[in-house]
Amino acid sequence: MNRSPLLTELSQSHLLTPEREFDWLGNREVPKAAPYHMSAAAHSFFAPMHYESSYAYPLIVWMHGADSSEEELHRAMPLISPRNHVAVAPRATQASMTVRQGFSWGQSMSDLAEANERAKHCIALAKDRYNVHPDRIYIGGHAAGGTMALRIGMENPELFAGAISLGGPVPRGGCPMRNINQARKLPLMLAVSPHADSYSNEKVMADLRLLHYAGFSLSLRLYPDGDELTTTMLSDINSWVMESCCPSSTAVSS
Repeated sequence: MNRSPLLTELSQSHLLTPEREFDWLGNREVPKAAPYHMSAAAHSFFAPMHYESSYAYPLIVWMHGADSSEEELHRAMPLISPRNHVAVAPRATQASMTVRQGFSWGQSMSDLAEANERAKHCIALAKDRYNVHPDRIYIGGHAAGGTMALRIGMENPELFAGAISLGGPVPRGGCPMRNINQARKLPLMLAVSPHADSYSNEKVMADLRLLHYAGFSLSLRLYPDGDELTTTMLSDINSWVMESCCPSSTAVSS
């Protein structure tokens, strides 16, 4: 199973502020620019190959991992699918103490509120810039980013068609399930490994019991590579999203 290039040193890639858009060598239509007042926060866009403005694309909001940045989007999305989705990634709320030009998701109440607002802001930016299907917006991430994706999805279930966590535990503090009657309608994809160090089997079982008792619809995926983020995990996001969008389809374009 191939490892993803997501874990390369961030210092080797240049971070652009406030935004950077992935460019497939000009091989797509150029989307309209976002209004100036909506471009202040650091974020990154991903446009699919052969972008067609007449087609309403699913949108993936990518919450990057700890000590990473919004630039992680440009390494993740080609491995999820180079052509099926539009994507956007906000920058996390706190500068990393250990990685140059890295950022992490703070856990204070103000950090959680700020993360929520950054995700919503990025959705508005993407809708303004691309043709986004309003009922096909997904939020996902890896490790700490996956936990944040679950939190924001549960807190705002009306905004999302699903939430995805690759190796990130279900959030516990800060009342993420305070909208439980609405949140339980949100489909979840949870990727776990029996060999993970940061997300132990005991934590996984506790999370599964919690989600079961809360009445969530859950797709559980098991992988053998511990805490590693793999190309298979990322491509499975594409499969899960496209099956959700087109349940009658038997073939998924990658």
